[in-house]
Amino acid sequence: MMKTLDINQIKQYLPHRYPMLLVDRVLDWESGKSITAIKNVTANEEFFNGHFPNKPVMPGVLMIEAMAQTAAILSFLTMDKKPDANTIVYFLGIEGVRFKRPVVPGDQLKMEVEITRVTRGIWKYKAKGSVDGQLAVEAELMCTLRSADETLVATAAKPESTATAELAATTVTPAH
Repeated sequence: MMKTLDINQIKQYLPHRYPMLLVDRVLDWESGKSITAIKNVTANEEFFNGHFPNKPVMPGVLMIEAMAQTAAILSFLTMDKKPDANTIVYFLGIEGVRFKRPVVPGDQLKMEVEITRVTRGIWKYKAKGSVDGQLAVEAELMCTLRSADETLVATAAKPESTATAELAATTVTPAH
């Protein structure tokens, strides 16, 4: 049986709002495993005013953000909890990003995200976005959930590694 979420239910799991809410519907999800969601890309998107006025193309960073928002929804569904106003999902890293085709007005970006690992509060995912069955973007994402009262301090992990986007996170609770 397919489990779906509409836009009002999605807003219960994400703090983002227009123009930064980039998930329109969850088509299906399985706790602890995977999620499939869509972003309907319309000509009315704010970013098309400047990217690019004569040939509108969805910015790659927003495709990555849409997949990260999808991953955050999956994390909350997996934990069987909704975030409160004090919960923040931090983006920690991106690896293996590849853009395969442009996403333009009228496209429906279908995002498929699967959890690959959860260790010490760090969630890793394999994500891909496609349009009409054609791969548009793929990446490995890393996020963590923290209280807004905590400060996230990131340092480069594995300095000998060429994967400079990977970060290790440490939380620091501010003195009051």
